[in-house]
Amino acid sequence: MRPNIGMINALIRITCGFTMLAWATAKMVKRPWRESFIIVAMLGGMKVAEGITRFCPLTALFKEYMEKNQDEQNNDRLPDVINPT
Repeated sequence: MRPNIGMINALIRITCGFTMLAWATAKMVKRPWRESFIIVAMLGGMKVAEGITRFCPLTALFKEYMEKNQDEQNNDRLPDVINPT
């Protein structure tokens, strides 16, 4: 896994992830039967992990998709030089 996000982006993801984790944990103490807080805690944990590893799977998929489309468009282009023979 090569890092595909910058340092500032990683720090923002870590900060937002810990904020989401703290909020969800505080809410789970009051209402442990609500499943939505568990989902928010899991999403916050994922953001922290993305920030620490500096790898985002969605960014990797998007870059791969864009490169594939760009290659297909380059193959569909007509040649710049026309052969007169």
